[in-house]
Amino acid sequence: MKLYAELLCAETMDSIDCAKQQIRAIVSKSSVPEDPRHADNVLEWLLKLKPDADEALQIAALAHDIDRADDQTKIKRANFNDYDQFKAAHAHHSATILKQILQQCQVEPSIVDNACQLVEQHEVGGDPRSDLLKDADSISYFEVNMPLYFQREGYEETLKRSIWGYQRLSPKMKEVCQKLSYSHDLLDAILKEVVSTPFES
Repeated sequence: MKLYAELLCAETMDSIDCAKQQIRAIVSKSSVPEDPRHADNVLEWLLKLKPDADEALQIAALAHDIDRADDQTKIKRANFNDYDQFKAAHAHHSATILKQILQQCQVEPSIVDNACQLVEQHEVGGDPRSDLLKDADSISYFEVNMPLYFQREGYEETLKRSIWGYQRLSPKMKEVCQKLSYSHDLLDAILKEVVSTPFES
């Protein structure tokens, strides 16, 4: 993926601002229409859940799906029989891309390592910080992504994807999700079915 740090990062620009601007510039080129809004919405949710979120968390929120921004290099679902393996490869590739961006923007190495680790773990969590990012990502899918996903994929695929996403949520965020409503009756029906589906471990 072509990087744009040279254009975006003037000498006077803070390295964190440089990174955030570059991430947004790359994500804006995604062919998935909801990706730019989703990136910012995950950051918004992160700051609702943790108003004092540090820079590594904020960067990870913006960049967690950056793999999807380049159709030529992104990890493709069709190449995997197992959805979780696909998601793990997607997270790893996003972390690899992010590392290049942060190093080019001369972000402090400890922030680079932390942000990339968070992106690597954002699909599965496993510790309080990555669990927080997973929650923000998961609830944003329902708030921002699901309507457009439904337009592309239809009822059954959206239902399967939504069950997977709902079961990733913490109990607190499941309660938030249950209160969402949509302007399309079929989306409300999907959410109702998702909420009533037994948990699959």
